[in-house]
Amino acid sequence: MPSPKARDASPSDATASMTKPQQEVRCAVRFPLELPVVLSNGGGVFVAETRNISASGALFALEQKLEPGMEIRFSLRMPGSVLGVPQDVLVHCHGRVVRCSISQQQYLAAATIDDYQFAEQ
Repeated sequence: MPSPKARDASPSDATASMTKPQQEVRCAVRFPLELPVVLSNGGGVFVAETRNISASGALFALEQKLEPGMEIRFSLRMPGSVLGVPQDVLVHCHGRVVRCSISQQQYLAAATIDDYQFAEQ
């Protein structure tokens, strides 16, 4: 149950909180990796390249716009040097697009990685 103070907040308090810039909170370290990748959503495939990757998501550069909420599957060959292992590792991922914008004539799509599986090598 909210405290009485929370219920009695004035409209100016609400306006002040809406005008403050939101700071993005990141839960995982992002690695600036540019890796080729093919995204699929069951209805089509999209050729892309990663811009950065973390344990919880990835940023892709691509020619087509993706819609937020779209479920996607993709596989990445992660460099062993980044993971601290002797060989590259193939990772199959399932996630969803959380936002898409355009930058310098390319679309940038941020997606979560909701599930992943290491491929047998």
